[in-house]
Parts: sequence; C-alpha cells; structure tokens
Amino acid sequence: MDICAIACPSCQCLEVKEHTVYETLNYGQRTIYCCSTCCRYFSSTSNTFLSDIRKPLSVIVQVLKSRTEGLGLNAACRVFNLAKNTILNWERRFTVIKQTLLLYALLHQYLQLIIEGDEVYTKVEKNASPDESLGWTVVLMDRNSRFLWELKCGKKDRKLFEKALEILEKLVNQTQDLSLITDGERRYGNILFDTCHELIRNGKPGRPRKTLKKGIKVRVKNKGSQAHKRGPKRPKYQAPCPEHPDTVQDIEDKDIHANHCEAFNSSLRRRNSTFRRKTNTYAKSEKGLQRVLDVYWVVHNFIRSHFTTKQVPAVDIGILDKALSWKELLMLPISAIV
Repeated sequence: MDICAIACPSCQCLEVKEHTVYETLNYGQRTIYCCSTCCRYFSSTSNTFLSDIRKPLSVIVQVLKSRTEGLGLNAACRVFNLAKNTILNWERRFTVIKQTLLLYALLHQYLQLIIEGDEVYTKVEKNASPDESLGWTVVLMDRNSRFLWELKCGKKDRKLFEKALEILEKLVNQTQDLSLITDGERRYGNILFDTCHELIRNGKPGRPRKTLKKGIKVRVKNKGSQAHKRGPKRPKYQAPCPEHPDTVQDIEDKDIHANHCEAFNSSLRRRNSTFRRKTNTYAKSEKGLQRVLDVYWVVHNFIRSHFTTKQVPAVDIGILDKALSWKELLMLPISAIV
C-alpha cells in the first residue's frame, strides 16, 4: 500500500489518468486527473492539506517547523506577518493528517514492541491544582524507534487512560510480543487488562482465570518512598496484572523504566510553548493543547530525524521505507479537511 498514491476523492479508485495541466501562482504547474471508474475530474491537491491554500509552500513549512521548535502562536504571527486564524487553520488540518497516518501505521504487523508509558503536565485555562488540570498528557512511545503511538491530553482520570490505551488495544492484534513498561502508574496495566484479557480454560473445576493475552507483558517500576503509607510495601518492580502462562518472561529488572519517555518529556517542554512556564496559564484550552500535540506527533514521527537513533521514527519502526518530505506530507490524500 502506497500512502502517497493518488486516488479519486469520490470512489477512492487508484486507476486515474492525467487529463490536463494548469499554472498556479506559487506552485508552478499542477495536474488535473480523471478517474477511470466514476469519470470525475480532480486536481492533484483535492482532499489534501494544500486544498484551497494559496500561500507558498515554503512559508507553510517555516511556520509549522517554528511551531514545533518552541515558537508560540502569537510570536509566529508577528514573525511571519500572518493572521492568527491562518495558522490555526493550518494546524487544524494536521489533525486529519495525523488520523490518516495513524491508521496507516496500525495496518502493519510487528514482531516485537516495547512501549514506554509516562505523563507530562502543564496548566490549561487557569492556574488550578494538578488534580483538576486538563493539561495532563499521556505519552506512549516505542522504546527502540522512539515512535510516538499516542499523545493524548485531558484530566488525569480513568477516561484519559482509556482513550490512550485504545491504540495499544489495536496494536495487540498486530504484534506477537508487546511489552508495556511504566513508572509508578498502575492504571496502564489495569485498563489494558480490562480490555485485552482472555480466559485460561485448563479443565479444572471453578471459574476460568483471567490473564492478559499471550505475548502481552506489563511491568511497573514503583517510584518514590512508601514509608508514610500503611500496609505492606509494594516491590520496586512488579507485574500489576496476571499474564498468560505461555508468555515468555524475558524482561529484566534493569530494563523496567521509562527513561526514554522522560527524555522526550524534557524535549517537549523545550519545543512546545504550551509546556513552558512563561505565564500562569500555559495553554488556553484543552482543544488547543491537543491541536499542537497533533502537529508535534506528525513532525516527530514522519519528518524529523531523532537525535539518538539518527533516523525518522516511522522509518526505524518499519512503517515507511524513507522519510516523508514536507511536500509529500502536505500532498497526502486524506478523507476530509477540517
């Protein structure tokens, strides 16, 4: 499946042929295609990010790169002499691109994945206590390739973790060996156990035992002091939920950590203005915070080479053969534009 293949926006047919060529103000020549199935004529930018956009591609790329390198929204408007609604419209379109790329990534089969889970916090709307803030962001990252499977923000409750772990539920069916490792937060394993468990039927009397599916492992590194807590102390490294007896137990204690997620959180605070302490309110709204996180997700996974691996995460994990250029990314056919 070629993600960059040109398809008819009406019937999604790939059998299209060139019809005519026309001149544009900033993009040179563009092609009009004709669908061999429904006979519809459409431009090469139909149902893409660049649909109905007249600004030069170089300006769009500079603005989006600056936004993912720490430049705030108002500062970007001043630097590039653009209206705020223009930049907001471009970032909203990236939400649809993220959905398309995520669906494409979930179609692949994986032999083994080690996912690290962690949270990063910022303030939203007003200076509220951390328990009431909507700025908690769940990070699910593949350890080897640094591919981000999820960046989901909201209030730190069960609903936020359930939404984030919907991605892992789909990955379980595409992966023979998946390990989820977190620092201190047991809800990752408990919610995954609720959605991805199976019954062990061994012929013995009594209710069958529930375990995680075969090949799925969850480990928690309990952090912090428990001297002030009552009851028996929890072990430093543990599996918070029962696992399948046929699952290979090959995780050593020294490998149970979320250090790569912690490093990413530090990078996110440098490169995303909504996570920096310049004002009492770092992000204006939960919807706005999720918008900039979606832009960061696309650039991090499919455009930018990681500092450590020296590769684009989507290429390292095997989703793409080569990194997408900005032009290829903005010309991706998508189902709809917001």
